[in-house]
Amino acid sequence: MTVPLAEVRALPVAVFAVLLAITLGITYWAAKRTSDTDAFWAAGRGIKAPQNGLALAGDYMSAAAFLGVSGLIFLYGFDGYITGIAALVSFIPVLLLLAERLRNAGKYTMADMLAFRLNARPARSAAALGTLCVVAFYLVAQMIAAGALIEALAGLSFGFAVLLTGTAMLAYVIFGGMIATTWVQIVKAVFLLGSVTVLAVWVLGKSGFNPSEVFAKATKASGEGAKYLEPGLFLTQPADVISTGLAFALGTAGLPHILMRFFTVPDARAARSSAAWAVLFIGIFYVLVIFVGLGARALLGPNGDSLVGEGGNLAAPYLAQTLGGGEGTAGGDIFFAIISAAAFATILAVVAGLVIAASGAVAHDVWTNVVKRGRSDQAQEMRVGRIAAVGVGVLAMALALLAGKEFNVQFLVGLAFSVAASANFPALLLAVTWRRFNTAGAITGVLVGLVSSVALIVMSPSVWPGPDGDGSPFPLSNPAIVTIPLGFLGCVVGTLLGRSDDKTFEELKVRSETGIGAEQSAAAH
Repeated sequence: MTVPLAEVRALPVAVFAVLLAITLGITYWAAKRTSDTDAFWAAGRGIKAPQNGLALAGDYMSAAAFLGVSGLIFLYGFDGYITGIAALVSFIPVLLLLAERLRNAGKYTMADMLAFRLNARPARSAAALGTLCVVAFYLVAQMIAAGALIEALAGLSFGFAVLLTGTAMLAYVIFGGMIATTWVQIVKAVFLLGSVTVLAVWVLGKSGFNPSEVFAKATKASGEGAKYLEPGLFLTQPADVISTGLAFALGTAGLPHILMRFFTVPDARAARSSAAWAVLFIGIFYVLVIFVGLGARALLGPNGDSLVGEGGNLAAPYLAQTLGGGEGTAGGDIFFAIISAAAFATILAVVAGLVIAASGAVAHDVWTNVVKRGRSDQAQEMRVGRIAAVGVGVLAMALALLAGKEFNVQFLVGLAFSVAASANFPALLLAVTWRRFNTAGAITGVLVGLVSSVALIVMSPSVWPGPDGDGSPFPLSNPAIVTIPLGFLGCVVGTLLGRSDDKTFEELKVRSETGIGAEQSAAAH
């Protein structure tokens, strides 16, 4: 249900409309260049390393990273930044273990590498299942962020805002494919980095550019005293801190929409370089987000908690409004609209990347290579991909409406990272490093990591029914500390019990390390 038209703030809505028009213009431009599967899934492999680095950073700097982390810092101080610390090291496994190898051995999706090494149909099916589950958690988080943001900004209902965001993201994927998704990510990354930089510098300026003064003001305003800068306010158990950190540190190497980006560059050298660029941009972003969260706590005053919402997701936009002069002032309204638009752009770009990864799993992996056994033509694969995008988008919108807006979006993304680290990462890593690894190991590892993650998430205090999750069977908010070892154990046990199929290990090793034959690797298999 919407509020009366007179109560909708014209300026923020106008900024949103301009932003949406720009991104749809990019989609229109990209649609003319999306004529085959290479363009639809991999942007024609023509994205340069710095551009792909920005797009990778854009994929990673989601609404959860911007709104969620700043909100967690606002609410819980030090504990809110645990995911930010893990994010700073999360691309190390990607850079050292997977980026070049994946680009050399695959074609469009992470399942291509598993299919080259293992029995293609069951390996693709397992990888597609892992992809879809990760995307489901991640998409719901982004949709919740979109609904909460637009509701607060424009006075539209949460449900209508979710539907509006979902419709826009489907336009990017259905018409523009990976080309549109990539350039929307690049534009969004530049816009977001610029916005966060202005916010952080403005906050520092309020304290004489003395970071210690920002920390002191935030601590005083929190009402928690020294505990605000100590662990324990949010994640009360050390095991939960370690588990959450592990999920983010290793989960990136199993995120399908991140891994898919390495197929958009011309070669493995560009893949490695784009990962390095991404680390630079993400590192700058997470350092700046510290001051956004602390600044919000220091400057929003006694009404801050009611403004930012139960999950803290609106700390950044309301900080912008306060810095600009407050509610009702021209500066406050303009800055509020700009920062909110940056968050909205972030959501639109990230959900587009997630949806194209999910549709790739359905169309390229399941339909073309499992159902049709590689005999589907390009037009048919793209058509199925677009249908899958609609299905995934509608499902994500429905789940977001069911979940509601009370969840902190960064918490939900942490669960997606846990599934990625437990189900996808072990199989991908062992496929390129362990000669004995086989199809049974991959399937067992993915299923064990996936099922254990989902089961323990359901049994965790944050999800279990009842006040504050009292009586939950599993004590940790994030299960990664248990499920990542289980994922690796599943891979090992399945491999030892299954038949050896290492005939292509040496070929994969040479190809993944050198790039020889990389262009035709997945296509020929």
